[in-house]
Amino acid sequence: MTLADHTHARWGVDDRIGAANLMTPERRLAALALVRAGTVYSMGREISAASPFMAPAQTPFVLTTAATWRNSIKRRRAMGAENDAGSNLERIEMNVHTGTHIDALGHFSIGEELYGGRLAADFVSDVGLIDIGIEQCPPIITRGVCLDLSGLDGGPFLEPGRAIGPDDLARAADAAGVAFRPGDVACLHTGWGRHYVTDNERYVTGEPGIDEAAARWLTSRDVVAVGADSMAVEVIPNPQHPKIMMPVHQHLLVEAGVYIIENLFMDELVRDGVHEFCFILLPTPFKGATGSPAQPIAMV
Repeated sequence: MTLADHTHARWGVDDRIGAANLMTPERRLAALALVRAGTVYSMGREISAASPFMAPAQTPFVLTTAATWRNSIKRRRAMGAENDAGSNLERIEMNVHTGTHIDALGHFSIGEELYGGRLAADFVSDVGLIDIGIEQCPPIITRGVCLDLSGLDGGPFLEPGRAIGPDDLARAADAAGVAFRPGDVACLHTGWGRHYVTDNERYVTGEPGIDEAAARWLTSRDVVAVGADSMAVEVIPNPQHPKIMMPVHQHLLVEAGVYIIENLFMDELVRDGVHEFCFILLPTPFKGATGSPAQPIAMV
């Protein structure tokens, strides 16, 4: 396997976890120290057949019954069981980028280059990613910072194509009385999540989000991950569309090794004025997958 000449890996060409290197034991302990009341906020969304998806690359969630209590009792009785031991099982078909989920570092490329300068031709196979799938992402336990950007334009939510720039982030952080620290997760509330499931067509055809300059502002502050209440975190369409597409994904994942968390639910955090908290997210380690559904929580 060959590495490209230019590597973006801050932690060396063999690194597989990117900005997760910033989550030191000391920073995890500091995050846990933010828990004083024991209150838990769920930041994940329910996954169902109603969950939005972006066709054609993404497909709808499908759950079908594989076994029921009736047929399992009959089968076990036939095997000699004297008790009625019923069980229910199902099969799930879904894209791993369904519902609230985290993107693996190998989800995007810049041309032929993946994170760390790896050549996509060598590290993307018919059965998934080699070396930098979501199984490499460690449990994320760190300080979370929630910025409410929904009212920037005077309404309850930002409109599609509304680019959130560095100045917007700085003002929102000042208003919340917080500052980003190395190892943080940035959670950006735009209000766009109100259309999740309630108007999926609207939700997936455009969205407010950060522009590339804002992404670089965040990575310069050494965040581990950036999440938002939208399908892509970044503004769609971006101001340079169609000449430039998905530049935020390219910078965060490929250049900076910063994870992206999409379709977050933050309404309750915003309602209660919670700006900093202990953020916990455990990806399901699907080997070779470009992402994983997740149920992140905020604890205070």
